[in-house]
Formats: sequence, structure tokens, C-alpha cells
Amino acid sequence: MKDLANTGDLAVDLASAFDASPNPYMLLTPELNFAGMNAAYLAVTGMTREALLGRNLFEVFSAGPTEDGRENARQLRASLERVLSQDRRDHLALIRYAIPSIREDGTSELEERFWSATHTPIHDRTGRIAYILQHTTDITELERLRRRVAEDADREALDYILSGNILTRAEHVQEDNRRLQSEHNRLLEMFMQAPGFVAVLVGPEHVFQTHNAAYAQLIGRRDITGLPLRDALPEVADQGFVDILDTVRATGEAYEGRAAPVKLQRTPDGPLETLYLDFIYQPIRDQDGKVAGVFVQGHDVTDTVIAAERQKLMIDELNHRVKNTLATVQSIAMQTARSHTDPRTFAESFQARLMALSHTHDLLTRSHWEGADLRAILEHETEAHGPQRISLNGAPVALGPAAALSLGMIFHELATNAAKYGALSGPEGRVMVDWSVADQLHPKLHLTWRELDGPPVIEPTRRGFGSRLIERNVRHDLGGEVKLDYATAGFSAEFMVPLDREMTND
Repeated sequence: MKDLANTGDLAVDLASAFDASPNPYMLLTPELNFAGMNAAYLAVTGMTREALLGRNLFEVFSAGPTEDGRENARQLRASLERVLSQDRRDHLALIRYAIPSIREDGTSELEERFWSATHTPIHDRTGRIAYILQHTTDITELERLRRRVAEDADREALDYILSGNILTRAEHVQEDNRRLQSEHNRLLEMFMQAPGFVAVLVGPEHVFQTHNAAYAQLIGRRDITGLPLRDALPEVADQGFVDILDTVRATGEAYEGRAAPVKLQRTPDGPLETLYLDFIYQPIRDQDGKVAGVFVQGHDVTDTVIAAERQKLMIDELNHRVKNTLATVQSIAMQTARSHTDPRTFAESFQARLMALSHTHDLLTRSHWEGADLRAILEHETEAHGPQRISLNGAPVALGPAAALSLGMIFHELATNAAKYGALSGPEGRVMVDWSVADQLHPKLHLTWRELDGPPVIEPTRRGFGSRLIERNVRHDLGGEVKLDYATAGFSAEFMVPLDREMTND
């Protein structure tokens, strides 16, 4: 309790000393509202505490209608903003600011005064700026004296005699500060408009001092300035990045990450999104060479990483499809050769079947091998026989690549047989193709191919290549069932094919 009592007494003593100081002092919040002031400040401004506390500095002391007044207000605001953005003391060597003055008759008027001001950041226990302390010195009389006698004497010599050249040197410093501020503004603009994300973290808790628009977009435009990393982006605290930042601070060595995955919550209460970043953590050193913070710079390469992964999958898929296609071509060649001893008829049949395979490949290429529509495959394989003779009835059905290839071959065989021996071999014949999908939980395609108004059908005495291909593809490749009916009135084929089954050759 003794220590606490001593602490309380010390606070009271400091507050009393602050109020009793002959130099004007006042405290501003980061929003530039009055938080406190001493008696000397109240005396030189002619104001009361009640009139100032909680009010904005620029609301109380307006810039006035003149350009000089507006320029001085801009200088004052710029100095205060430098304190907040750079977290360091800032000086104004000479600033013109009018304050109320009481006449002998009791009325008041604004009197032009000249000041020299120092603005100092005051931090809380977490290292954040809690207040800005302003210390002002009224140099009005010195400035007026310098101006009066300057009309009759060399200004530089007079300044040196009157004030040890203080004002001239102060004006030079202030001009240098303006030039540096202009450079700072240009660099800050470049910083904010950089295409990659950029941020500056300071202190052992990695407090966000500043960041650019790209960084804000990356994290979902959260308000993070002045917050430690663990509070600003709590979802990344356990993803290893804090440990890396600690290592950079401890060793003073930069760290570079390539395509590093990070999970970020980019919308309030939204899910975590996985992004991939190229970034570098570069140590920032103070004037003593110690690491004071970390400069973060990088790019979001999520699209590039996903594209590379997709390309690898596509290449693997392409290799797999090429092997399957070559196996299919080999099977077609062998089966066609068994059915055609004449080289000319073999070449015609073999070429026709390869073209059917090629047509389906074209459809799949258009969709980047993600699949093809059932109707599109049927139209490709039957268009040579005239669309008016082929009736296609059914809702859209999306097929996977392997199923599309197998059904393309099947429809080619059906159309070829219909043109040679069935309904499409005569002028009046037609083909009806109807399909539907049943059981949405485990979808199955039910498709019927029916030939009408053709010549009488004679059931073949032996199984040809076409029927063997159809039965093999349906049962083995598609895992389905097929029923071929050689009724006298017309050939028909009925298929039941599961749509959620991976092909056995995949």
C-alpha cells in the first residue's frame, strides 16, 4: 500500500507541476480533441477549461478567412499528423495564430500572435499514442521587433544581434521540414499505391504502424492501425507468422516466403479463406542500429498457385486420357480387323470409328475436359444422317469425360448400323432417342434408342464388332446394363447407366 500511496502522491505532484508551469502546455487526444491544459495555456489563449475540454482544436481556433490563416492551420495540422503517423516529436519554428484579446472597455478582439511550438507523442502502457503534448512559446514581441527594425537595417545582421540568429535559423529549419514533408508525402503516396501489399510493424508486439491499400484489401479492410498483430489478425497468430517476425527482430536477418499458405477471414464472421503469398520480412533499424520494427512487403499469388496446381492435374489427366485413348484405338483396330478381311473396308470402318472418337474429343476439349452434354454427343454422332430423321428427347445431362467417350463410341455404332441395315438405310426410316435421369441421390441414366419405319429386321446369326463394343462399354466401362432387341418392326436398345460411378479405366 505504501508503494501505491507513493505512486498516487507522485501523480498529484506531477499534475500540480504541470499546472503551475509558466510555459503553456496542452494535451490533445489522437482525434485532436482537448484532453487537458495548464493555467499558463489558459492565460495566453484567454479561454477556460470548460470551454476547451472535449472540443476539437480546429473547432475552437479556426483558420480564419485569410490565406495566411488557412496556411498556418495547415501547417499546424500537418505537424500533429506527423506525430501520429511517425510517432516522434515534431517542431514548428514559427506559426502565426490569432487569439482573443480583451480591450480596456471590456470587449474582445482577435490579436495576431506568433508562436514556436513543439508536439510530443505521449504513449500508454501498450505503446500506442494516447496523447499529443503541445508546448508553445509566444515569440510575438521578438518577431514584431525584428520586423520594425528590419526596415532600416540589414535583416540578417539584425537577426543575429537581436536573437543570436535564432529566428532565421528556425525559419531555415522550418523550410527544410516543409521540403522533407513534401518528399515524405510523395513517398507515402508511392507506398499507398504500390501494387503489392505493404505494412510496417513496430515494437515487440508487432504493432501495425501503417499499411497500404493492397494490404487492406488482402485482410478484408479491417481497422488495424495501432493494433498488435495478434489483436489485428487473430486468425494468423497460430500459423507461424508471429514466430517468424520474432526471429527477424531477434536476428536482424530478413525472411523470404514463397507461395506460403495463410488462412484469412476476409469478411466479418465469414469463413477462413486460404491464400498463397510471396512475401519478405525486412528488419527496420533505429539510429542506434537496433531492430525497431519489420517492413512487410509481398504479393498475393493465389491465382498463380491454383493455376499451377490445375495445370499439373490437367497434365496428369491428359497423360491418363492419352493412354486410355491409345488402348481404345488399339482395341478398335483389333476388333475391326477381325470383322473386315478386305483392307479397303477395314480402312473405311476404322477411320469412321476414329472420327467418332475425335468428335467426342472435340466436345471435351471445349470444356477443358471437364465433361460434355449428352445431347451434344448424340447430335455429333447422328448429324450426318439428317436432323429431321433423328428425334432427341430429354433434359440436359452432364457426363464426365470417360462416360462421354464411351457413349460417343456407342452412339456412333448405333447410327452406323442404322444407316447400313436399319431404319436409316431407307428413305422413310426414323430414329427416336429418349432419355431421363432417375434417383437423384444415386442418379441413373435411362436411355432408349428406337428405330421406326425401316426395313424388316433380321437378327444377326453372329455377334459383330458393333454389338460387342456396345455391350463391353456399357457393362465394363460404364458399369451399366444394356438390352438389344431385334424386333421385326424395328431395332431398339435400352440402357441403364449410373452417372455417379467412376470409370474402371480411370
